[in-house]
Parts: sequence; structure tokens; C-alpha cells
Amino acid sequence: MCESSKITFKYLKRTLIFKFDAGTSRGVLKTKEVFWIKAFDSDQPDVVGWGEAAPLVKLSLDHREDFEEILGKTLSEMSKVSFREDEAQVLNQLKELVPFELPSIRFALETAILDLRNGGKKKILGYDFFEGKKNIPINGLIWMGEKDFMLSQIKEKLSDGFDCIKMKIGAINLQQELDLLSYIRERFSKDQITLRVDANGAFFPNEALKKLQKLSHYYIHSIEQPIAAGNWDAMQKLCAATPIPIALDEELIGVKNKAELLDAIHPQHIILKPTLLGGILETKEWVQLAEERNIGWWMTSALESNVGLNAIAQLADSLESTIPQGLGTGKLYENNLESPLEIERGQIKYNNQINWEQPS
Repeated sequence: MCESSKITFKYLKRTLIFKFDAGTSRGVLKTKEVFWIKAFDSDQPDVVGWGEAAPLVKLSLDHREDFEEILGKTLSEMSKVSFREDEAQVLNQLKELVPFELPSIRFALETAILDLRNGGKKKILGYDFFEGKKNIPINGLIWMGEKDFMLSQIKEKLSDGFDCIKMKIGAINLQQELDLLSYIRERFSKDQITLRVDANGAFFPNEALKKLQKLSHYYIHSIEQPIAAGNWDAMQKLCAATPIPIALDEELIGVKNKAELLDAIHPQHIILKPTLLGGILETKEWVQLAEERNIGWWMTSALESNVGLNAIAQLADSLESTIPQGLGTGKLYENNLESPLEIERGQIKYNNQINWEQPS
């Protein structure tokens, strides 16, 4: 029988500043608020586990005006709980204690407690990635903006050695976006460069199929969320007729009956963002259900700082996906924490020679 112990939780707030205006079909991002969760045992206050609650504006279930108040109350309640030592039991405790409607808080607590249990070394799930024995392939992300800005990003990613490029689309003229895809395809075949696009729900259902047909000329690996979430019938029809594999992203947010959604829509892929879905256990359930149905999946960060990104990378490693993940967001901010996470030739790696900057 495992012993249990009480943990004290506190939080620190940080406003991260983007290095550039990060454009999406939902608007331009200039800053991002995150809350770093500190977990420690009062008997050993120098050993600290860290997690991150980072709800996304207009997307997260727990993006709300009183988020900080709710976070403080939740951490106060969690400080009264006796948590088990066993990893699986801790995750199950948190699934019961923290409401589904607070996904980023649940993920932050999972991460902080597991880090504390592993000695406060930023070790969440200690597989080969954390040990520096395995790099994870990632896609190079192209943000929306003026055509010249997007083209400069494409050139940079190609020169940096990425062989999987993901381009956000839906904000500028479609023909201009096709021209950018053509620029890549004129220089690299589908065997040399994998192309992904992300519409963030920007297409209207009655026009989506025609746009997908135009995109298909450029050998697109997949398109994320071509139409807005919530219209299962329209998405099912699009998935059945599409010339490009469709990956559900925002569609998964707030869904408790995972099997029902997958069986209703029959997507080709799903995108997993633990911060939005409710953490480690919820993400693992999505993976299991997807694999049972031969649905592809990969994981992406949701604009977290390096604290959250580290946890997501370790989770992706533990689930043994072999295709490029969406874990290239660590260099987005002027004031991110310095960390062992490095990107080199289209892969993210954990460089154990570099120390973590402590949250403050």
C-alpha cells in the first residue's frame, strides 16, 4: 500500500511577450498569460515541482475573467489533500478532484506533483527524451501575416533543416497562400518536405471542399480543423469526401464522450493539446481510442512557456509517436524561461548540460 502526503501549492503569474505579432484566423497575439504552479512539501521546501496553467484566450474551457481567483481557490483546496505516491494513483486523484471544466489547472497540478515526486528536476515522465537519449521530430510553424512575412518564415524553416512545415492559413487571400505552398513544392517534393496546414476553423462548410481540392494539388499531409468546431454532421461529410486528410483540433475541446465524437465524424487524425484537453490521463484516453480506430494523432503545445512545453514533450515521448509533433513554440517569447529544451535540424531535444532558469 502506498503512503500518502500533503503538498503545499502556490502560483506565480507571468505575462509572456511574443517576439512578433503571432497571427491566427482568430486574431493577432502579442502577449500570453501563464501561471506557474509550485508544489513542495513543507518538510523539504527546497525540493520543488513545477507545473503550468496556461489557458488559451477564446479556446480553453477555463479561459474566464475570474481564472486567477478560481486557481487560488483550487490550489488552496489541493493543499488539504493527501496525495498518493504512485503516479497512476495521483493522476486518478486529480481527475476526480479537479473538474473537467478546469483543464489547464488539472494539467498544471499533474505536472507539478509528478515533478516533485521525481525530485524537482523537471522530470515528469522519465523516458528517453528527458535523459537526452532521444530527440523528437517536430514541424516548423509558419504564422499568419503578410505574404512576405510568411515567405520569410518559410525560408528560415527550410534553411534550419525542417522536413515538416505547418502553415497557418485562412487569414489572407487563398491564392496567396497557394502561392506560398507552391514556393515550397517547386523546391521540395512531398518525399523531401511534409506540408501541413491549419485553418483554425476559418472555412465555411459550403466552401470548404472546394478549397481542400485546390490545396490538394500541393500534396498536403493534413489540414487541421478546416471548419469551425461543433458542426459534427458537416465535419463528418467533409472527412468522408476530402482529398486531404483532416485532423480535428478545436473539435476535441470540451468533449467528454470521446468515442462518440470519433465514431460520429471518422476523422483521419486528431491533434492533442493536454492544456486544453485536461492533462495526461485525458490525452492518453484520446490516444487509445484513436489507435483502436486507426486514426492518426500527434501532440502540440498550446503556446505554453518552456515549463508546459517540457511536460508535453515528455508525454509525447512516453506515448511513442513516430511522426513530427507540434513542439516548436519554445522560441516564441522574449521572456521565456531558459531551459534545456533545444531545437536543432527539425527536432526538439533535451540538453542536460543546460540548467533550468527558476520561475520568478
